[in-house]
Amino acid sequence: MVAVVDLADVTVRRGATTMLDGVTWQVGEHDRWVVLGANGAGKTTLLRLLTGDLHPTKGVAGVLDEVLGAVNVFDLRPRIGLVSQAFEDRVPRGERVHDLVVSAAWAVLGRWREEYDDLDHDRADALLERFGMAGLRDRTFGTLSSGERKRVEIARALMVDPELLLLDEPASGLDLAGRERLLTLLSELAADPTAPASVMVTHHVEEIPTGVTHALLLKKGRIVAAGPVRDVLTEPLMSETFDLPLRLLMSHGRFTARAR
Repeated sequence: MVAVVDLADVTVRRGATTMLDGVTWQVGEHDRWVVLGANGAGKTTLLRLLTGDLHPTKGVAGVLDEVLGAVNVFDLRPRIGLVSQAFEDRVPRGERVHDLVVSAAWAVLGRWREEYDDLDHDRADALLERFGMAGLRDRTFGTLSSGERKRVEIARALMVDPELLLLDEPASGLDLAGRERLLTLLSELAADPTAPASVMVTHHVEEIPTGVTHALLLKKGRIVAAGPVRDVLTEPLMSETFDLPLRLLMSHGRFTARAR
């Protein structure tokens, strides 16, 4: 297996707080992972580590064959696609949809004096069409619904043909219809053999798209379980992770969870 993420006994501390504790984990180049855990479990810290925003206090963190602390993160980040609420909050509401996607080629927000060739524009339009947004290419970001914004963000994240795609609670805040449309698109992306390896963070099993291959359960910064999704998303392991007796059901590749 070619590992795009390779963490070896990684601990992250901030002051007296241990955010990740002895995490050893690998993501293969064809894997689609979901990371689950309660608030404060370390999910956001894990994603920040993968983007190079944080470095390990202890252990070795390898991302895309580079070791954090020994690589310029500004060279690493263009190889990683990121979809997060924090990014969405930074997008100028007057930014045109097409411009937001194509500007990923220069890793900037907001068109200025940078130039793009026809291939860049064609790729941006093709991605918008893939995610059902071609008809809204000239709309401004601030006029889009929450679900439409998420689809535009995913198109932008894929603009640079990343080797790793990170999705931080992509369905958060969406209504039922918006969530289901988004999960359909994410399921199609997961099934695409040319798509990059992906890691999706969520609180809710209902937000896991079909096609996810692996799951990681975090609790208080430590791994409860990691491996193939059917081995990890079980009632005993989920109950341990969330400190609540849970009943877990799966139908047509989708999960639901309820308290016992």
